[in-house]
Amino acid sequence: MSATEDFSAINAAKADFSSIYVQPDPRSYFRTLGALGYSIPHLARPIFEQLIEARQRAKGGPITVLDLGCSYGINAALMKYRVSYDQLTERYDSLGHQPLEPAQLLEMDRHYYASWPKRRDITVIGLDISEPAIRYAQGCGMLDIGFAADLENQAVPPEMAAALAKVDLIVSTGCVGYVTQKTFEKLALCAAGNAAGMAPWVASFVLRMFDYGEIAATLQQYGLVTEKFEGASFVQRRFRDEEEMRGTLDALAQRGISPTAKEAEGLFHAELFCSRPEAEIRRSPINKLVSVSSGMNRNYGRRPRLSTPRAASKPKSANAGKAMPRLGRNAAE
Repeated sequence: MSATEDFSAINAAKADFSSIYVQPDPRSYFRTLGALGYSIPHLARPIFEQLIEARQRAKGGPITVLDLGCSYGINAALMKYRVSYDQLTERYDSLGHQPLEPAQLLEMDRHYYASWPKRRDITVIGLDISEPAIRYAQGCGMLDIGFAADLENQAVPPEMAAALAKVDLIVSTGCVGYVTQKTFEKLALCAAGNAAGMAPWVASFVLRMFDYGEIAATLQQYGLVTEKFEGASFVQRRFRDEEEMRGTLDALAQRGISPTAKEAEGLFHAELFCSRPEAEIRRSPINKLVSVSSGMNRNYGRRPRLSTPRAASKPKSANAGKAMPRLGRNAAE
């Protein structure tokens, strides 16, 4: 089974929130995900900041960051401005009860973000399949540049290829599982044609039921070795209902992964994968490069519980879910 087919089967059991990503403004996004304790942008922020600093040191100057699957540009706002994720959540929750047209909210947001001190040492590009989300994020200043495209099924347009060739760091907090190695290969190809001829670093938060192996293998072809951050996973949100929880536990069982103290507690957990040149890993392995918070102490509200026990699906094999061909652990030893 290909990664695309495997991801599609897993996604069939997940709640479908596709409608919140195509609204003319982010109020529905924050209202819907906020009700489920969505917190991965909050947890990712300090890690991205540390990776940005490390990438700037390696390059010797300002860098360009690509947020893959950026939706309304939330990660970009957190990277560029000193506003917190909780502040944004409270802001849009409050504005969600106001009789504002999307154009009025866009104008308010344009002034809101302009009022915050802005980092001048990074440029943030956003890429997402949702044109309304990209248009809003770029219009209010969260994104410096935005592109709406489906690289799983489309070629990279020339204008986008020129911009992507300047990318030094790719980040994502939830798109793996919807995009596969096909998208990552196109991004790496764009960067391979730049003046330095080097692929950008890649940092991905990946829900534990999705296998990152094929993406890691693709990135390795472009000189990037993939490490998994060991010793912590990161809470994304709580399950919407028992059905979503059961589907996730089944998917984990198929990969031979125990949900104990993680998904079994009613919460999605993601892992952090970072792909860099081997020389960078030898200098500073990912577990030494960044410090993290898992988010386990945050309040996620009432979590679903299984009403009746279900026999766990038999794992495919003792090595299921361990197909990643070349992890940075070996490179760093």
